[in-house]
Amino acid sequence: MVVIVFLVGGCTAIGPATIDRDRFDYVSAISESWKRQTLLNLLKTRYLDAPVFMDVASVINQYALESEIELGFAWNGGQTQSIGGRGMYTDRPTITYSPLMGEKFARSLVKPLPLAPILLLIQSEYPTDTILRICIQSINGIDNSRYRSVGGNNADPVFDKLVDLFRRVYAADGIAMRAKNTEAGVNLTIIFRPPTHATAEADLRQLKRLLAVDTHLNAFRVVHGKFALDANEIAVLSRSMLQIMTAFASGIETPPEDMAGLYMDEAWQRKGLDKTHSRPWIHVKNGASKPDAAFAAVHYRDYWFWIDDRDIHSKSMFNFLMILFSFTERGKQEAEAPVITVPTN
Repeated sequence: MVVIVFLVGGCTAIGPATIDRDRFDYVSAISESWKRQTLLNLLKTRYLDAPVFMDVASVINQYALESEIELGFAWNGGQTQSIGGRGMYTDRPTITYSPLMGEKFARSLVKPLPLAPILLLIQSEYPTDTILRICIQSINGIDNSRYRSVGGNNADPVFDKLVDLFRRVYAADGIAMRAKNTEAGVNLTIIFRPPTHATAEADLRQLKRLLAVDTHLNAFRVVHGKFALDANEIAVLSRSMLQIMTAFASGIETPPEDMAGLYMDEAWQRKGLDKTHSRPWIHVKNGASKPDAAFAAVHYRDYWFWIDDRDIHSKSMFNFLMILFSFTERGKQEAEAPVITVPTN
């Protein structure tokens, strides 16, 4: 007992030793729960159930180490001696959750994504065609596929051509983007650089004609909207995260014996959106038992749904979806309510 008390008493500084363990353990736990929450909300969207997000607002871990040693001796008419020791170690993790609701829900899921981060993604070498097909609803009145809770509308026949031309011109280093902060907001400009060869020149000419812009200009204002007011600007209407989630969820296959899923598929087919000609952005498997190895897996409506850990395309698209959530406006931390703080010890 004396040896243990002295050993415990010697470990007075326990804080630094916990950083390596706590930091990585909490990062792994939060990352895994974030993936599962995102997949669950995609399934809820697929089944017309309300998506619910719970943000981890803060993680606070408190440690306490106490030790005490008592020694006593007495020789007043008799022999008395006593020895005692006490040690106590306490770990008090406290996690604060912030539900996404009310005005915060509207800002994060219903409000269209800002254009500046979308252009930033293009400049960060993310696939241009993927970004335009996922994040953009229309460009100068040319509509992308429109997804609703049930059904939707197919894209304009020239939208795929527009996206392909934009990709080819950008790949030839023919497009630059500039953002300038002003008191009124961020002014965005798309600049078409002079083509370096005949193929790039033909692609740029087709792109300008398809956009119905002034072919003699090379710099155009980018505004948020469906239609441009003149030939000097390009109107881009971005999607909201709820629209993007609906688009992702539309390609999720439901179990063949799931009658609710069968009715959902029939409702999609009746509403005019032809999903048979488009590849699902993610492939979600389903089954009655929990998968052995999965990138993300959740149990929903008596079935297991998961993304295969070997499915590189689905994993890449799923990660891209999670990156898009960082572009949504969350508002000020102090204005959020309610906040749930849960001691986990």
